[in-house]
Amino acid sequence: MEDEVFDQMMDIFNWLVSWIAAGAMVFGGVVPYVPQYRDIRRTQNAEGFSIYVCLVLLVANILRILFRFGRYFETPLLWQSIIMIATMLVMLSLCTDVRVATELNTKRRSFTDFDWNHFWSWSRFVDYLQCVMTFTLLAAYVTYLLLDSALFVESLGFLAVFTEAMLGTPQLYCNYQNKSTEGMSIKMVFMWTSGDTFKTGYFLLTQAPVQFWTCGLLQVCVDFAILFQVYYYSRYPQKPVSHTVSHTTRQGPLKAPNSSSYSSSGKRTPRAS
Repeated sequence: MEDEVFDQMMDIFNWLVSWIAAGAMVFGGVVPYVPQYRDIRRTQNAEGFSIYVCLVLLVANILRILFRFGRYFETPLLWQSIIMIATMLVMLSLCTDVRVATELNTKRRSFTDFDWNHFWSWSRFVDYLQCVMTFTLLAAYVTYLLLDSALFVESLGFLAVFTEAMLGTPQLYCNYQNKSTEGMSIKMVFMWTSGDTFKTGYFLLTQAPVQFWTCGLLQVCVDFAILFQVYYYSRYPQKPVSHTVSHTTRQGPLKAPNSSSYSSSGKRTPRAS
């Protein structure tokens, strides 16, 4: 009797743990962007956050959803991708509104201009939607044509998780360009690190496809690189190099003016004090 009660309690416990883990997988990826979203709304400044992070996550999660048509994986991962796509669109909408409101250039840039120099820096949120929809339709069409190819399906899965593993790379480069992590939410990066560590462990425990946990480890490494930037730039602030060259360097030391000067008649007259 006691053994049956114990077995039932263990079943309930395992059920709760599995549901908690699934919930953490579905919503855990969204949580890091909450403090960044609030910071941008509060300061009305989005320069410290790279919107290419949104591009990376949109591409990665769209490809992951398409990968599921060729190879089944856990349902919580599917819901995670759907919710992450919605979250990135919300972040893009906010960043676009803030950037346009503070931008001095009044010229409007749109997706239909097909100008590579202004790719992913358009003036309206609808342009980002058009780009995402175009990519989704093209990727879905190619997947439909090649779904019977095992090589294509495995490559699609690897491309999806590898792209997601590069999530922190745009932020890493943005910090390097700015020589600072100002404007970037440090809470977001800490949550990235903890979430990616948990996610990688989840992949290993659930025996997810090898592409998932391999790229998860790579993602954790990128997170730690960003944390190192936070430490380095806070301990050793980078000052912009001045391009002004002093006259003493180019022409030598200037001579002190004489205490007297000559008048037009040639006579030496004292200089007025």
